[in-house]
Amino acid sequence: MKLLFVRSDFIKSIKAHQKAFGFDLSDDAIIRLADYYELILEHNPLLHLVAPCSPSEFTVRHILESLTLLEHLSHNAKFADVGTGAGLPSIPCLLARDDLRATLIESKEKKAKFLRETIRNLGLDNRAEIVNLQFEETTAGDGMFVTCRALDKFTEKLSRVLRWSGNRTKLFFGGPNLRTALQKNRSLRFEEELMPMSEQRYLFVITAADHVLS
Repeated sequence: MKLLFVRSDFIKSIKAHQKAFGFDLSDDAIIRLADYYELILEHNPLLHLVAPCSPSEFTVRHILESLTLLEHLSHNAKFADVGTGAGLPSIPCLLARDDLRATLIESKEKKAKFLRETIRNLGLDNRAEIVNLQFEETTAGDGMFVTCRALDKFTEKLSRVLRWSGNRTKLFFGGPNLRTALQKNRSLRFEEELMPMSEQRYLFVITAADHVLS
């Protein structure tokens, strides 16, 4: 019964806040996102996928923020999600748009197992691949986009992620610390978009033509 109420609060929050992000999600997409939220709630006590938060906070901070990626992904785009953790931002994007494909890279075995079960339960098997390796032990594949939102010690690993990404559009989520790290590379040009309902969360966009790290 408690889970039913939490799910209801999540759905209400999506509908209440999506316009602030410029979205008008279909009822089907919202239901599928609620299914994903339930799976995270079920496994979070053991796996610590996300910090404990209310349904409303999860909606804004994790789901709607992740979906801001969609504006930058072309039709039929394939992207790599580095250090995806709970599957953010990739899984919400895959649930909202059925033309997208993604490679989810997660080094922690238990989280990778959760991701495999989750994409199967959500019917995403044919559009999502789980890679249980450090990102440097694999490749970005044939996609033209790389995103990163939950990678541990992201600012410390930034230069390595940039090299690994090669000549692909980078879509990185972060705050002022990530901006500072990006600014240290003087040859790097990027744009930043402040997340709605936030004072210091940004999407940093580095297009393929802007930078290729040697």
